[in-house]
Amino acid sequence: MQVNKIKLALGLVAALPLVAFAAADQESALKDANNWAHPRGQHNNNGYSALAQINKGNVKNLKAAWTFATGVNRGHEGSPVVVGNMMYVHTAFPNNVYALDLNDNQKIVWSYFPKQDPSVQAVLCCDNVSRGLGYGDGKIYLQQNDGMLVALDAKTGAKVWDVKNTDPKVGATNTNAPHVIKDKVLTGCSGAEFGVRCFIAAYNLKDGSLAWKAFSTGPDSEVLIGADFNKENPSYSALSVYEDVNGGNKQGGSFKKAANDSLKIGEKELGTRTWLKPQAVKDGWQHGGGSVWGWWPYDARTNLVYYGTGNPSVWNPDVRPGDNKWSMTIFARDLDTGVAKWGMQMTPHDEWDYDGINEVILFDKGGKTYAWHHDRNGFIYTWQAGNGTLVAAEKVHPFVNWATDVDLKTGVPSKLATASTHQDYNAKGVCPAALGTKDQQPAAYSPKTGLMYTPLNHVCMTYEPVESKYVAGQPWVGATLTMFAGPDGVMGGFGAYDPMTNKKVWYNKEKFSAWGGALTTASNIVFYGTLDRWFKAVDAQNGKELWKFQVGSGVIGNAFTYGNKGKQYVGVLSGIGGWAGVAMNLGMTNDTDALGAAGGYKELTKYNAAPGGGALNVFSL
Repeated sequence: MQVNKIKLALGLVAALPLVAFAAADQESALKDANNWAHPRGQHNNNGYSALAQINKGNVKNLKAAWTFATGVNRGHEGSPVVVGNMMYVHTAFPNNVYALDLNDNQKIVWSYFPKQDPSVQAVLCCDNVSRGLGYGDGKIYLQQNDGMLVALDAKTGAKVWDVKNTDPKVGATNTNAPHVIKDKVLTGCSGAEFGVRCFIAAYNLKDGSLAWKAFSTGPDSEVLIGADFNKENPSYSALSVYEDVNGGNKQGGSFKKAANDSLKIGEKELGTRTWLKPQAVKDGWQHGGGSVWGWWPYDARTNLVYYGTGNPSVWNPDVRPGDNKWSMTIFARDLDTGVAKWGMQMTPHDEWDYDGINEVILFDKGGKTYAWHHDRNGFIYTWQAGNGTLVAAEKVHPFVNWATDVDLKTGVPSKLATASTHQDYNAKGVCPAALGTKDQQPAAYSPKTGLMYTPLNHVCMTYEPVESKYVAGQPWVGATLTMFAGPDGVMGGFGAYDPMTNKKVWYNKEKFSAWGGALTTASNIVFYGTLDRWFKAVDAQNGKELWKFQVGSGVIGNAFTYGNKGKQYVGVLSGIGGWAGVAMNLGMTNDTDALGAAGGYKELTKYNAAPGGGALNVFSL
């Protein structure tokens, strides 16, 4: 019966559209629900599995099946990749890779130990994390923290090729999982806290040669803005979306949303023209940040890939007047050329480090495909995926207090003067905190329930921008922060939302931020992990807790599932870290250390040893 159920699951996955991928082995693997061959399960980023052997009736019987200590401390984000009888496990820095044989007691078939300069750890913004591996064309792809993108033979672990993607000497690093799509592998760039001008890049699977690179800021020719960019929504390409109030970028100043009929729309070269003078450095866009390190979905029907860009550099908004495009933007790009089809900036002229890097999730409804995104700024967005038309934008929780609403025509939020931040002024009680209502931990979608399931941070902050000089390779933050629990009296939660309205369906409070990525299954169960070491299963329809197990360290990894020999397994990496846990891992205790994480999350030491030890935890019936 168990095998039959899994075969049934295979049929569900096989119904997905077929595309002539160069990575034919990946294409084949993605059709088999027993695999977890993509960082988020499938190209649509749903974090969903058609496996249903573990169901609401028996989930209470889940037991530890096996564990694997990674031998590496600190934050373990992402999840392994599973293809057939092989599981590929990654670690935090130094980004080791293990290939385990699931048919032979998880015996190590091969391992890969990168030789990275330890000094790169000092350039990583928010812990020594890696978010996973890519698979395709017979290779496993690792994006090392030091910027090297490496292709390893999936059978032997031998290096096939490598290429330098970013340069830590100027503050540029990588934490993202490589995403294999068709004949390319996509990777990003971290370094907005070091004044790096970031990008997304596509490399050819066969030899690692660069196919295209699209910067987050700069001239249209370098951002790869196409001739028909934002054709259906030209107001997304407005020259300036705010009017200064009381001088704008100075103490007492703020910003009022410009009237829609006053906007200069359909403008060009906004990646340079919205960085107004004077900047902290000449031509601020050249050090404009816009990191790219999320989870990137792909729609084979339109050939579009989706991703978000991070905060503008520097965090002090007073020294970079203007909208600062195209930071804080969701882009849809043609996979083959990199040319942008549409892009919408969610937080123009960011004043709070509300990165736009969080994942995009694709889903179908009524014959149309939509793109969904829970942004760090506290709003949840839904667009028509093909043209970027915004159909819904709502606060994820009422505690979000920096803006009242988002204009559905222009995408521009109505900022509140009470939350404006300025140099040498300590803005208090701003919600959410800089780490957002959600950080890297990806949400999940269930086509069975039609709902999105998202982890939440319920954290507020004080935020004081300060003067900071740019020096290549040195931190360039320009703000001090403290963080504290929001008005609910807890620091986190987990909820279900209707993606067509972005209204809440159910919501569970959590003591700490729910920093682990979510998994949904065909049996209407949702799995996720917490910083106080719980790995939980809840009812997808009402949020009722069905099962939980306390692992060895806090969970910031993504729940995943696979099948082997007719049996379903569910697992998660543990090993506390990330922005929430980095202060604890490094023994920092001043409230403002680690950009406020030390004070906000100081109670984590009551639940976790430091530094957190990495381990893979796998469960079955």
